[in-house]
Amino acid sequence: MTDLTVRGRSLDKSAVSRWLQEYGVYAAVAALLAFNIAFTDNFLSATNFRTQLVQAAPICIVALGMALVIGTEGVDLSVGSVMALSAALVPLYLGYGLVPAVLAALVAGLAVGALNGALVAYIGIQPIVATLALLVGGRGLALVIAHGQLVDVHDANLLSLGSGELLGIPVVVVIAAVLAVLVWLLVARTTFGRQLVAIGDNRTASTLAGLPVRRVLVGVYAICGVLAAVAGVLATARLGAGDPANTGQLMELSAITAVVVGGTPLSGGKVRILGTIFGALLMQLLRATLIKNDLPDSTAQMVQAVVIIGAVYVARERATR
Repeated sequence: MTDLTVRGRSLDKSAVSRWLQEYGVYAAVAALLAFNIAFTDNFLSATNFRTQLVQAAPICIVALGMALVIGTEGVDLSVGSVMALSAALVPLYLGYGLVPAVLAALVAGLAVGALNGALVAYIGIQPIVATLALLVGGRGLALVIAHGQLVDVHDANLLSLGSGELLGIPVVVVIAAVLAVLVWLLVARTTFGRQLVAIGDNRTASTLAGLPVRRVLVGVYAICGVLAAVAGVLATARLGAGDPANTGQLMELSAITAVVVGGTPLSGGKVRILGTIFGALLMQLLRATLIKNDLPDSTAQMVQAVVIIGAVYVARERATR
């Protein structure tokens, strides 16, 4: 049965599922904003909006890479560990200058991402298994590099990335916005972007059509790794210390949730960049709403799990029609 009857009128379930997947995230963000403005003390202030955007920026950056991976019908569980690896490497190389330290973190993210992609594309390991191994191994390596210690950083240029402003806008938010535009251009305006969507839609057909499936998959996971490394650098800059034990904890859950509620299906074949950005905003607003109303952070994680289950259910309902 595809129709529901509401007050004597026929309601098409597939139309509801389609609307929720296309526009649900925007409606949810608007509803949360309205709720907080009405009921949460001191929410409607420039300082609070700045804080929400700054805290949402790392989720947004990681989710952009995750959206590309999910667009190929994959998933990357190692993004939080890549952030931790960046947090361990930046203080280690900061003595050589900001640029070498950042480059070391980005190269590490690139290497981990490329390894993930090679395991998926050339060895044929399922993405969830391949990236699960690096989820554990990556954080372990980060702890070894930092000797399990939180390392303070005092480089003014690095700290300015976390707390500085550009034309009145936090640098972290500016970086996230620029990366969002670049990823959108990659998906919408390049051959690589069209190929990754085609591979996610039908990998077998893409292989038969002569597309460089393996090379594209390695590239997608490598980009995801680099973006996670960027988020790790910014997290270190904001904290003023490299914290490999806690940086990026549960980031993979937040990123996957942001992508799925933003309308990118787990079955691949589509990448919704604007939806992913609003998905990241939704995750941050949801957590802020619960915490500001005196509910513990653990409750936010449970609500987050409920949100992703709901988003997957909506996507499944739409896919079966």
